[in-house]
Amino acid sequence: MLENTHIINTKVDKGHEVIKSYLKTLDGSPGVYRMLDANGAVLYVGKARNLKKRVSNYAKPSGHSARIGRMISNTNSMMFLTTQTESEALLLEQNLIKQLKPRYNVLLRDDKSFPNIMISSSHEFPKIAKHRGRKAKGAEYFGPFASVGSVNRTLHQLQRIFLLRNCTDSDFATRTRPCLQYQIARCSGPCVGKINTKDYNQLVNDARKFLQGKSTKIQESMALEMSNASNSLEFERAASLRDRIRALTNVQSSQGINPKTVNEADVVALHMDGDQACVQVFFIRANQNWGNRAFYPRNTSGADADEVMESFIAQFYDNKTPPKLVLISSVVANIDLLTDVLSSKRGSKVEIIEPKRGERADLILNALRNAKESLARKMSESATQEKLLKGVAEIFKLKDMPKRVEVYDNSHIQGAFAVGAMIASGPDGYIKSGYRKFNIKYENTVAGDDFGMMKEVLERRFKALIKEDPNRKSENWPDLLLIDGGAGQVSAVSEILSKLGVKDVPFVGVAKGVDRDQGKEEFYRIGKPVFALQRNDPVLYFIQRLRDEAHRFAITTHRAKRSKAIGITTLDEVPGVGAMRKKAILSHFGSAKAASRASLKDLKAVDGLSDTLAQVIYDFFHDKG
Repeated sequence: MLENTHIINTKVDKGHEVIKSYLKTLDGSPGVYRMLDANGAVLYVGKARNLKKRVSNYAKPSGHSARIGRMISNTNSMMFLTTQTESEALLLEQNLIKQLKPRYNVLLRDDKSFPNIMISSSHEFPKIAKHRGRKAKGAEYFGPFASVGSVNRTLHQLQRIFLLRNCTDSDFATRTRPCLQYQIARCSGPCVGKINTKDYNQLVNDARKFLQGKSTKIQESMALEMSNASNSLEFERAASLRDRIRALTNVQSSQGINPKTVNEADVVALHMDGDQACVQVFFIRANQNWGNRAFYPRNTSGADADEVMESFIAQFYDNKTPPKLVLISSVVANIDLLTDVLSSKRGSKVEIIEPKRGERADLILNALRNAKESLARKMSESATQEKLLKGVAEIFKLKDMPKRVEVYDNSHIQGAFAVGAMIASGPDGYIKSGYRKFNIKYENTVAGDDFGMMKEVLERRFKALIKEDPNRKSENWPDLLLIDGGAGQVSAVSEILSKLGVKDVPFVGVAKGVDRDQGKEEFYRIGKPVFALQRNDPVLYFIQRLRDEAHRFAITTHRAKRSKAIGITTLDEVPGVGAMRKKAILSHFGSAKAASRASLKDLKAVDGLSDTLAQVIYDFFHDKG
């Protein structure tokens, strides 16, 4: 909880003298401080148990590392926020780092939530499914898993083993015959009475035990059941159980390292090479390895391993529930503080340990090896990417290598279901968090007008950018725009950017060229001649890949919009008609159009439709005409 805020403007020269001038206004309270440059951009966000003591260290003219020295020399002003406790200061510090992205802080750039496996408990026949996001009541969650792929693989095997349904409750309620999942032995068919509640719930309990790491007892139980079925000459059932046991064995072996002495832990290993860092996180749950993920914190300022590890852990668990044990590869100075913060977030004690021997140490060594290998691959890819971006700067006569390239494309069918798409790329590859899609509104655009659509997309994109960051200090401002199209699209972009006063962002049109043949692309710029590159030029291949990615994203977005729209009918507008009644009406009449022309008597004949609702539907369509 914040007690007060100190913001002081000073005319003193930048550097340690500026910092020294703040000391008389500070006391020994815990809190967060910000260092700002002459333009007001935040250089660094830090926390302190004692603000005055911490700031006084920066006020010294010497004795600093090269990194801290650069930061101090660029400091022109400071801001302070006091808190009740140091734990609050740590949480506030990490929130500000994520929000402001200061140059001298370690920043975790990829901080998405992780998927879980969910078993619902609010239905007579619970379903098993993938889940990401907020956890709701009435369900059990098992995870996290490192990726959607690892969840899907595990779910696929679990359905083979335990035959649990994965359909929606509405599909379950309206099913009249077994679905394909039942036909291929992936579901026990509870929707059509192929299994009773008691036997189905036994399968649910077995799946729950497996996800809790109690798979040995399940195998023993299945083996005994298979033997009994074989002795009773129920060979088909025995064969089914045999296949389920094989699937269970397969999913266990595919999980790789399954520690015997570690039930629940995250294994966090850091490897650094100069200013580059990679953190590998392995998820151990129920004595099973549920996958791993590599992270590459931004560390261009030269922070040491201690600061990188501390910042990573604090930011990583900002939106996640920590496990009861976190194994780390290197010691952290503020380990007691991190332990308190994580324990508070979990609601019970969390241990952070740097293991030195035994199975825990083996887990760390394995994670460290993966971190080292991942960083080597990443650095190799980044070097190639930077070389290509420098090539882009050279061919388009840019002042500097572009750190953010945005590529735009449109997709529609004769003007219908029109969407605009934007992808972003930089030195580290595609910036997936920077992808944007735009539903074309046609407010001032004729349907099917590609130039008008491009105008609308660019206008909305840059109006939002200007509103979010009028001073253009964030990483979201592009250094180059690539437009899918020729002179017409480039002219449309020029018109919009000029209208918005954006004059310093270069843009290039990428057209297919002669016979729309890939490899003969032509590049269009305002006031400059059209040109092309040699077919075997690596920069040409790079631009083609960027354009193809934008096209893929646009097409995917367009198809999703079209599919959604195809499922919408005039019945969706009728009060009281939900998904189940809509399905019954469509099944009875064949189409919404036929239903709209039906007599009141025919509407009353629809199974599950009351006389009152039939009258509502009849009045709705006939009042319209």
